[in-house]
Amino acid sequence: MRFGHGYGRWVGGGFGGMHGEHRHGGGRGEHGGGGRRRVFDGGELRLVLLALLEEQPRHGYDLIRAIEERTGGAYAPSPGVVYPTLTMLDELEHIEEVKAEGARKRFAITDAGRAHLGEKRAEVDALIERLSRLGQEESRHSAAPVKRAMVSLHMALRDALSSAQRRDMVHDVTAILDEATRKIERLDR
Repeated sequence: MRFGHGYGRWVGGGFGGMHGEHRHGGGRGEHGGGGRRRVFDGGELRLVLLALLEEQPRHGYDLIRAIEERTGGAYAPSPGVVYPTLTMLDELEHIEEVKAEGARKRFAITDAGRAHLGEKRAEVDALIERLSRLGQEESRHSAAPVKRAMVSLHMALRDALSSAQRRDMVHDVTAILDEATRKIERLDR
């Protein structure tokens, strides 16, 4: 298995393809056209995750959201890429698990991870700039806020339903979604 290859999903194509594929929104992006495209090569995702962990300790979904926010909702790496990369960073002793409430593992950068980032600072800065450029590109398109909200909703649903301990919670979530659907449908009239 190759760690940190950087495939993720493009929000413009809907909620499908969470594990390792891109979804393109209208063929936009650095390489144009449809199909798969790399956002990160080789160890670049490792560097981005380390840079985000340098800011503050985070868990996997928090890292996905942080990348999504920096790209204006245009890109988010899949959990199937992020979690193995976190495992690799932990094995390299660049990050370590920090105690937190709940079932999610939170990670913080170690001194070795900071030293590695220091050695790669120019590359890290270029990667963060690339994320910002994707966000600027996405913000030029009118549907960007809706796409960002859709991804946030998807992540919130995944979090809520994966930890749903009460059967009535599923019914509550369904009622909220049904009500939101009715409100959106009324906007078109």
